[in-house]
Amino acid sequence: MFDLLKSELTRRTILHKAGFGLIALSTFGAVGTIFKPTRTLAQAGPAPAKEPLPPEKKLGWAVVGLGKFATQQIIPSFAECKRSKLVALVSSDRTKAKRYAQQYGVNPKNIYNYQNYDSIRDNPEVDVIYVILPNGLHAEYSIRGAQAGKHIMCEKPMANTVEECQAMINAAKKSDRKLMIAYRSQYEPYNLTAIWIAQSGKLGKLKAIASDHGRNLDLKDPADRWRANKKLAGGGSLYDIGIYSLQAARYITGEEPQEISAMMYSTPGDPRFREVEENVNFVLRFPSGVLANCTSSYGYSDTKRIQVFGSDATLELDPATDYYQHRLTIKRKNGNEEQNIEEKNQFALEIDHLSESIMQNKQPKTPGEEGLQDVRLMQLIYEAARTGKTIKV
Repeated sequence: MFDLLKSELTRRTILHKAGFGLIALSTFGAVGTIFKPTRTLAQAGPAPAKEPLPPEKKLGWAVVGLGKFATQQIIPSFAECKRSKLVALVSSDRTKAKRYAQQYGVNPKNIYNYQNYDSIRDNPEVDVIYVILPNGLHAEYSIRGAQAGKHIMCEKPMANTVEECQAMINAAKKSDRKLMIAYRSQYEPYNLTAIWIAQSGKLGKLKAIASDHGRNLDLKDPADRWRANKKLAGGGSLYDIGIYSLQAARYITGEEPQEISAMMYSTPGDPRFREVEENVNFVLRFPSGVLANCTSSYGYSDTKRIQVFGSDATLELDPATDYYQHRLTIKRKNGNEEQNIEEKNQFALEIDHLSESIMQNKQPKTPGEEGLQDVRLMQLIYEAARTGKTIKV
């Protein structure tokens, strides 16, 4: 009942043939200056393993929900993982689940539905559950998964409300399980390099950030229909793609905002926006004085852009949060310099990061608290837009 796309699996249009390990300096085959990511509040890369891990060790993962994103991006990415393997599926459509199980070598006995989901506790092959459902269902299935004794990866946004986010965190802690939010851009090499450049002083003193994420919501696409439902989606463009703009401002600065102002607008009479918003513009002021001007939209053409303005140079990452392709340019008075970095499968990187965090019993770099912070800030953005007031965080 929760699977949102009933079409056949389409193959990925771009195949990444390079090896996909944990992000390290050696993987950044840049033309021009090579910048090494740093580990600040945004943590621009997983820490090196304290001890070598057995090369054959892989944790077993169950994917909950077989919608478009799960079947076209996440499930194929397990083939590029070094510490993780797909061993179970959870779906309301058993025929569909059996088809994917056969395609990806999942034992049919490891197919679950939403009614017998809790019995996954009895399956020792499953170490981690990846919840890929509409936002309004994240809390329920993450909490039930943790109660079943499994570690949890949950898609973003973490949940619809701050209270749900906290309940997820509490459930994981009570069960002594890891909880990680799937912020793929924080594991993606171009974004990690952008963080390093911005925070290393290569641009001079940071002055401002602009981040824009938008697309034209298409209700003819089954994968988009639930996004217009407030109960399932939690919000409109802000919750779905504005979270990338918010995340960019936070991880580029390595700071948390002190003040928020915002405006919101939806096209009158557009049936897509009966329950959720179309456009949100918001401004964040950070302790260092950096101002971030951010937008999200369900009405403008596909945009995934981050710009960082320093006293000496400007960084432009466009596309910034694409699945497969990125472009990073440093602009100075004496010319522009493009950073040609090896593209890597960000989905495999984040999946393996959680597996290694579990193996080494360390905190993943995007834990539940990171997801809660974004939901809290997005709620304040809505408040600022409704009231017309600047909100102190």
